[in-house]
Amino acid sequence: MVGERNVLGEALQECGTDPVTGFFRDGCCRTGPQDQGRHTICAVVTAEFLEHQRSIGNDLSTPVPQFRFPGLRPGDRWCVTARNWLRAHEDGAAAFVVLAATHERVLDDVPLEALREHAVDVPPDARPFEG
Repeated sequence: MVGERNVLGEALQECGTDPVTGFFRDGCCRTGPQDQGRHTICAVVTAEFLEHQRSIGNDLSTPVPQFRFPGLRPGDRWCVTARNWLRAHEDGAAAFVVLAATHERVLDDVPLEALREHAVDVPPDARPFEG
């Protein structure tokens, strides 16, 4: 994304297109004034993270077609909110993070050290993240 930077200070990379993620549904964790939740972290979700999100009232597994939301499965990449990811981190259930695709604005809410603790390079086959 031209002009958009990641937490490493480099050009923001795409997070995911299967399913298409991002507040703007363009595959990137871009943010702007209309994105009240700051969907800035490119997460590789796990079953544990999805269950944690459900337990705090953020069901990411159930499809919501009217919002173009397919429902997530372990191994999917998705732009999650800084606040909910940080809560999962504090509760020991954080999703993995793709730093190159995580927007620099997340650093207003989440320390880089916490993101680095969960950083991964996403393999072509993400099924090992299901557990």
